[in-house]
Amino acid sequence: MITIVDYCNPNCGEVAEFLKQITSEYNLSKNEVDICQADKIIFPGTGNARTAIQQLHLLNLFTVLRIVDKPMLGIGLGMQLMTDYSIDGNLSCLGIFPDTTSKFGFEDVNSVNKGMQPIHFKKESALYKEIDSGEKFYFNHSYYIPPNELTTSTSQFHKHFASSMEDKNCYGVQFHPEKSGEAGIMLLKNFVTL
Repeated sequence: MITIVDYCNPNCGEVAEFLKQITSEYNLSKNEVDICQADKIIFPGTGNARTAIQQLHLLNLFTVLRIVDKPMLGIGLGMQLMTDYSIDGNLSCLGIFPDTTSKFGFEDVNSVNKGMQPIHFKKESALYKEIDSGEKFYFNHSYYIPPNELTTSTSQFHKHFASSMEDKNCYGVQFHPEKSGEAGIMLLKNFVTL
């Protein structure tokens, strides 16, 4: 069973709807028992990091997500919250990926990276089985994680950033597979069948 972490973020329902195309073996839950008993966890998100972390604490999910030893996929804000720290709200995050989420800081230009954009592979990843480097995925973010040793793909918006990361059984994608058409379906299928 795959559990989508439901922490009152609108993106959770969008991912659940999209996942219906791939499997019926999932649930959307804010219950820590469901999350601990899941075979795999999807941790989606959009919006503000401070609000998201507050919700995780209110639901008693912050510590659960830090210690659960299951394959986990962070999507969008979910990937950013898997880092140690976020400039968005100046707060400590889950600490799964040892890095900091920074802000695109361009005073004179739009600082939101939005739309379909190619990703470029840096390392082999099971998430990218049957997906080509250069494939386009949908992005919508103004915060980013710099490329590091856990980066499996990068993209560029005024500077290179990590579009995906992987460490052991934890995965993160900055883009939104649920808004990326066939490539998004394939990526989620690859996670489901890990």
